[in-house]
Amino acid sequence: MPTVVGVKLRFTPKTLWFDPAGAEMTEGDSVVVETERGTELGLAVESPREVTPSELPAPLKPVVRVASADDLDRAEDLRGKERAAMTRYRELVHSHKLDMKPIDVEYLFGGDKIVFYFSSEERVDFRDLVRELASEYKTRIDMRQIGVRDEARLVGGVGHCGQQLCCARLSGDFQPVSIRMAKEQDLPLNPLKISGLCGRLMCCLRYEYDAYKDFKTRAPKRGALIETPLGAGKVSELNTPKETVSVKLDDGSAFTVPLSAMSCSKGGECPCFVEQEAIEAAGRTGVPLASAQEPASDAQGSAPRRRRRQSEVGTQQPQAPEAKAAQPVAEGSAKVPATDAKPKQPAAAEAPSSEPGARPPKSGGGRRRRRRRSGGPKSDTGGTPTA
Repeated sequence: MPTVVGVKLRFTPKTLWFDPAGAEMTEGDSVVVETERGTELGLAVESPREVTPSELPAPLKPVVRVASADDLDRAEDLRGKERAAMTRYRELVHSHKLDMKPIDVEYLFGGDKIVFYFSSEERVDFRDLVRELASEYKTRIDMRQIGVRDEARLVGGVGHCGQQLCCARLSGDFQPVSIRMAKEQDLPLNPLKISGLCGRLMCCLRYEYDAYKDFKTRAPKRGALIETPLGAGKVSELNTPKETVSVKLDDGSAFTVPLSAMSCSKGGECPCFVEQEAIEAAGRTGVPLASAQEPASDAQGSAPRRRRRQSEVGTQQPQAPEAKAAQPVAEGSAKVPATDAKPKQPAAAEAPSSEPGARPPKSGGGRRRRRRRSGGPKSDTGGTPTA
C-alpha cells in the first residue's frame, strides 16, 4: 500500500498528501515539497502512514527534502520581501483607482513566481497593474481573486466566542450555511450575532445543526401537553446539549427531566408521559393522592361556610316598603302619609270605568280606547266624533 504524509501549506486551507519518497520526518517538521505551482515550503501535520489505493484521488507529488537551516533562513527572507511588496501593492492599486482590496502577497519558495491576492465584488481589469508589477519585480506575476471567507482565513482573527476563527483554525473546504440552521438552534436572528468577521453567516452554525435536528425529532415540541402523576403540564424549554426537557405544571411549578426518562402513554414513540420516579430524581417531590384529596375536603368544609354566609346575608336584606311604613316615626320628624310610602300604581292598574260599553283594560297596560257611539251627531267632515 502507498505511504502518504500530510502537509499543510501556508495559503492552502486543506491538508495535502505527499509521497515521503524515503525521507524520514515526523509531525511538526518543515518540508520542501513539489506542487503544481512550483517548489513550496510546508509543515508536516501528519506522520507518514499507509493508505489504500482507493483513497488516493490523484497521483502523489513527492517530498523533496526535510527543510534545513538554510531553507528556513531563506523562508524568513521571503517573508520580509512579502511585507515590502504588500506596501507597494497597495500604492499601485490606489494610483490606478481599481475597485479591489489587496489581501496578501506570497513569494513561492523557488522564487519563480509572486502571487498577489485580492478581493472584489465585481470583475476588475488589472492588466495595467500586472504590467507595472512585472516590470518592477522582473518575475512572473499571478493575480488571484478570493472571497470574503478566504480573506478572513488568510488574515485571521478572534470570533464572538473569544477563540480563533474556525476558518483559520480548522482545515477543510467551506460548507454552505443557511439561516435555517440558526432557526433550528433557536438562535436570535440578529445579523450582528450570527455573522462572522467576514460578514457571512458563521461557519460554526453548521457544526451543531445535525445534533439539534436529531434531538428535536425525538423530543416533544415546545408547548406540547405532558401527562405526569402531579397533573397535566406543558413543555416550556428544550436543552439540546444536555438532552433535557423542562415541564411546567398548571400550579406554576416546573421540573426538568432527561428525554430518556420520558415515555409514551399509549405505547408509541412520542414522549408524552413522565413517571413519578423521574420527577423525584429531578428534585420535584409530590404525592398525587394528597393533591386529589384536597378538593374533596374543601368541598365538605365549604358547604357549612356557604350556608352560614347565606344566613348572614339573609339577616341583612332590606325590609319591604310595607314594613317600613308600619314602623313608628320618631318625634320631631315630619310625618309622611302612608299612601306616599306605597309605590304608585300604573294607569293600567286603575279600577275599570263604570261607563257602559267600555272594554276592560288589557293586562299589559297601555292607552285605553273607547268605543264609538253609534247615534251621536256627525261632524262637518262626515266623520263621527269621539267622546
